[in-house]
Amino acid sequence: MNAPLKGGEFLIKDVDYNDVFIPEEFDEEQLMIAETCADFVETGIAPNFAALDNHQEGLMPALLKKAGEMGLLGISIPEEYEGFGQSFLTNMKANEAVGSAYSFSVAFMAHTGIGTLPLAYYGNDTQKEKYLADLATGKRLAAYCLTEPGAGSDANAGKTKAVLTEDGKHYILNGQKMWITNGGFADLLTVFAKIDNDRVLSAFLVEAHWEGITMNPEEHKMGIKGSSTRQIFFNDVKVPVENLLGRRGEGFRIALNILHIGRIKLGATVIGGMKRSINYSVTYANERKQFGSFLSAFGAIKHKMGEQVIKTFATESAVYRASKDVDNSIEALKAEGKTYGKANINGAAEFEPECALLKVYGSESLDYIVDEMVQIYGGMGFSSEAPADRSYRDSRINRIFEGTNEINRLIIVDSTMKKGLKHKIALFEAANALLENLDSIEEADSSSGEYFEMKHAQVKNLKKASILFLPVIQKAFGRKLMFEEEVLMNISDMMMNTYILESTLLRVEKIDKLGLKPDSSLYKDILDVLAQDVIRAVNKSGFDIIGSVAEGDEKAKLCTALNTLTKVAPVNVKESRRHVADKLIDEGRYNF
Repeated sequence: MNAPLKGGEFLIKDVDYNDVFIPEEFDEEQLMIAETCADFVETGIAPNFAALDNHQEGLMPALLKKAGEMGLLGISIPEEYEGFGQSFLTNMKANEAVGSAYSFSVAFMAHTGIGTLPLAYYGNDTQKEKYLADLATGKRLAAYCLTEPGAGSDANAGKTKAVLTEDGKHYILNGQKMWITNGGFADLLTVFAKIDNDRVLSAFLVEAHWEGITMNPEEHKMGIKGSSTRQIFFNDVKVPVENLLGRRGEGFRIALNILHIGRIKLGATVIGGMKRSINYSVTYANERKQFGSFLSAFGAIKHKMGEQVIKTFATESAVYRASKDVDNSIEALKAEGKTYGKANINGAAEFEPECALLKVYGSESLDYIVDEMVQIYGGMGFSSEAPADRSYRDSRINRIFEGTNEINRLIIVDSTMKKGLKHKIALFEAANALLENLDSIEEADSSSGEYFEMKHAQVKNLKKASILFLPVIQKAFGRKLMFEEEVLMNISDMMMNTYILESTLLRVEKIDKLGLKPDSSLYKDILDVLAQDVIRAVNKSGFDIIGSVAEGDEKAKLCTALNTLTKVAPVNVKESRRHVADKLIDEGRYNF
């Protein structure tokens, strides 16, 4: 085993397949927990999908409470607070299982994530004793109140205010919050507000029944119609001083750290949605006939289903690789004596770039998959009577949840560059060395050589391409770089695609070398198609950067270097996709 990688360090170090976790390695207990969640979704939630969308009175909170009675709301909560005390990795697998439940999964994730984790990680013993066990068991349900009409992505611009009373016993809370998931029925609210004239937020635990709290009617949304989304108003609400969560002024940091975890959790959650959509797609394609043949027999449909599988497999590979890295980081911090809260907070924060990129790639992959699901269904896909309707509508919010994908793309590159500038990883040393030796860059593609050796060479060159432009854009834009968002997002996409491809490569290599699947050639086909797409995407992003920052000889040299680093020989992606699609068609469900 090599030394564990730090967050973002994948860009400058080689990774061995023995050092990563892949989904095929989940143990029996982890799979049993996930199966319990999946069974609950199929028997308890799926029959109620329509009723939830129609906001049947009391149904959503009743189902959440049922999940609490089964222990599903407390999977990662310590046993002393009536949780199961399971690992981060196990909780991620459970999130995937619940992720196919449309609006219910949104309510579930809001409660177990942003609703519960601020208390679990930042609460003092008294606060946790009072509230945490109730949240773990579903006796109380939770919501997170951050966004305001004038403060969305710029959360610290919020105007909700808390003023300490003269006797020092209460804060008087005034303000407005919007887009509050679970707002209509939550018992405990984590509310962010500025104390007196502070410039930064603080956080408060607020019980929803307290005097002065009012709400607007339920929002009418494009999708996730079954989830409760309300505006909440705080009018002279008296909050006991002991309900300040964490320290004064720590609210913005609490919000950011909880969002790191929310992002990677969303990466796992969308996998459940992907698999449900794929299963619907192949079932319909295997039943619907056109021109005397089943839809699944046509090459154009096989292309779509093959791509659906490839994007899902790639997302899975990257999500569980990163989840295990976060898990290892948390356990290492615990071994050093860090508290439960600090270990979880810092363990996830270490992998901030990976958390952000998984949120982006996962949400955009799900959008692709549900869009093609509509297309496979054809005219029926546009009918609200078919399942494509709910899948399509509900997917769209994921590109906005947990910070928009635009914000998250900027986080990927910003957090990685900061690690380099602070010398936490040797990022700029590697990038400058590349720039100084552009003429010695060699292409990775070759018609000879061992298969995985060549794939690793391709990934290594993509890593070089991803970091090559960092000193270039710094020199070109200086302190104005933060305003060059298009260029930053180009680099972000290069980093994201490289991580996704490497994660898939390491999984396929481990499957092959350890004989974990009966037909490893199928997984090489997945890898071949993904590699072609990723390498071309990295090439385009790189050329967009070059055109934006370079002139003359520098432009010519960078173009030559980029073309060398992204050179790839054609493979028969048509047959590779068909091979993948044929397995899906034969089995009638996602089983990869």
